[in-house]
Amino acid sequence: MSVRIGISGWRYAPWRGRFYPEDLPQRLELHYAARHFSSIELNGSFYALQRPESYRRWYADTPRGFVFAVKAPRFITHIRRLREVDGPLANFFASGVLALGEKLGPVLWQLPPSLAYDAASIEHFLAALPRDSRQAQALARRHEPRMTPERTWLAVSANHRLRHALEIRHPSFACAGFIAQLRRHRVALVVADTAGRWPLLEDVTAGFMYLRLHGDKELYASGYDDAALDEWARRIRAWQRGGQPGDARTVSDAAPPKRRSRDVYCYFDNDTKVRAPFDARRLAERLRERPAR
Repeated sequence: MSVRIGISGWRYAPWRGRFYPEDLPQRLELHYAARHFSSIELNGSFYALQRPESYRRWYADTPRGFVFAVKAPRFITHIRRLREVDGPLANFFASGVLALGEKLGPVLWQLPPSLAYDAASIEHFLAALPRDSRQAQALARRHEPRMTPERTWLAVSANHRLRHALEIRHPSFACAGFIAQLRRHRVALVVADTAGRWPLLEDVTAGFMYLRLHGDKELYASGYDDAALDEWARRIRAWQRGGQPGDARTVSDAAPPKRRSRDVYCYFDNDTKVRAPFDARRLAERLRERPAR
């Protein structure tokens, strides 16, 4: 099993001349970042459906063995609030996501802070998620008419496992029933460090872990010092080895299924003060995790 340490997004003006070389053309920023990290969280897909040609370009700009996590549309999570989403789900998977092929990693579903836990709507949503690229292809074929042929990509050359991770931001989700639902559907609960703004839960609910580090003192801004990075490295090693930290912050008394090991994906989203790429690199060094070349 692998550990992948990366960044959330890559196109940030303040990074130019600090993380990116001063003379690097903007069109080469993904190419550059993908040689420094083994995975990047693609977050433009959260704000609007991307187009197939974009996904194909991102695939071509990254090396073999690279993995994208893809942030799912806020139209589903924030506007529809997980209700009546069969059409929007089909549109998302038809929009070109499948063009990433074997480089398609977990799909991230971030819920809004105002969305409280409702067992029935969560159950319906989790049950609707495709579990591999063939299922995603079948779902994509049911896209809405507004998705014209030039806006869709329905080809799948090989079947790949498809993973999902759910990030919650309302305290009502801190209950054993929700954790049990995630485990039944093998969906990962996102471990989100948000400077105390939203719940930080570490219940293991799937065969992999998904971490988002937004800043431990100031949301989206503060960096992680050596002690903080050492602590996250310790926790990641425990999850990678199939266990969990002895001081894990959990809400369920039921132990997670035992595994010999787990994949771990960890993304830094403390980008506003150009902390993310440097913190990610320092954590990767602690875990001896190397990017694809």
